[in-house]
Amino acid sequence: MLRIAIQSKGRLNEESLSLLQDIGIEVDAPKRKLLSKSQTFPLEALYLRDDDIPHVVAGGTATLGIVGLNELEERGADVDILARLGFGACRLSLAVPKGEDYEGPAWFSGRRIATSYPNILRKYLDDKGIDAKIEVITGSVEIGPAIGIADAIFDIVSSGSTLIANGLKEVETVFESEAVLIARKNLDAEERTLIDDLLFRIESETVSRGKKYLLMNIPKASLDEAIRILPAMRSPTVMPLASPDWCSLHSVVNTADLWTKVRQLKAIGAEGILVMDVDKIIL
Repeated sequence: MLRIAIQSKGRLNEESLSLLQDIGIEVDAPKRKLLSKSQTFPLEALYLRDDDIPHVVAGGTATLGIVGLNELEERGADVDILARLGFGACRLSLAVPKGEDYEGPAWFSGRRIATSYPNILRKYLDDKGIDAKIEVITGSVEIGPAIGIADAIFDIVSSGSTLIANGLKEVETVFESEAVLIARKNLDAEERTLIDDLLFRIESETVSRGKKYLLMNIPKASLDEAIRILPAMRSPTVMPLASPDWCSLHSVVNTADLWTKVRQLKAIGAEGILVMDVDKIIL
């Protein structure tokens, strides 16, 4: 039986539960539960604050954890990173009042910086040779300059709207983060076998994200050019049609490239193009 620590609420909770559901592992949402056992896989979910997850996994109370890379870096827990999960993207950045004339990191020398991530910030300041005072705040870091606690802040940024709402501007990106799957050290053989199965499922799910499946009819005379446009993961699938001058071409493309590829294929004679969602890709 594996135990996985998941954020009880917040930005990673829903996406973590969605990932488990997508790979066939059903667990109940927190709703005042500390533990929730899956009926479809030998795993139970332990719901915790995000900043507790690294140490709970390192200490062995949980076998696995889903946590932001920023929290893992800040806590310095001795765990293994098994996979980057492709969601929960954010960055830790320095921000100053929007009216400040900012010309570079030296601006922070001798100033006060409010943050909930003092360890990551201290490493950055030391690497830059900047002598600044760190004011540790747990909560609404962005209000620090407005209430006179600090001259600047160091905090999580996603869209940047919170900074704008508080009269701040982002000036330095220090750390890029996303959700990661972590594991405690010294796993036994049974745990490793279960985790290998879990990772196989996760890889199939994450590879399929942002992909579309294309089917089309293409003139044989344009086939080489179509294959150049659609290299696919190995090579496109080509199938004969009743008409000797035509064939059917199947391929997988990145969603971001979809419309560019479709226009290119139409330009060389592709017809009847079908675009379908991809559920899972097994490599």
